[in-house]
Formats: sequence, C-alpha cells, structure tokens
Amino acid sequence: MNTAARYQVVVNDEEQHALWPAGSPPPAGWRPDGFSGTEDECAAHVDEVWPDIRPLSLRDSLAERGPR
Repeated sequence: MNTAARYQVVVNDEEQHALWPAGSPPPAGWRPDGFSGTEDECAAHVDEVWPDIRPLSLRDSLAERGPR
C-alpha cells in the first residue's frame, strides 16, 4: 500500500503557486493548475513553472515603469 501523501498544485490570480492536499477543494481564490503528485514532484513542478515568485501585480507594475 502506498502511503505517500498526494498533492495538487494550486494557483491564484496573482499567479502564486502552492501545494494543496489532492482530493481536497482548494481554498477560496485558488484553483488547481492541473498537476498532482508527491510533495517532491509538485515542488519540482512549481520550481519549473514559477521562476519569478513576485506577484503578478508587482511584475506588471515594474514592467510599466520600465528599466531604471
């Protein structure tokens, strides 16, 4: 019997990612991104798809200002 905990990757409107127990609905404001697996697999996925951990609104604001 496999007792390893399973997780899903969830994302919010700011494109922040988190791990959430698989089979549990994500908290308000979060939605599944479609990836699930072990904690290590999910963490590796997050590292791959979320290289810039700043919230989307901050990235957009800085992009509007342009280079300094």
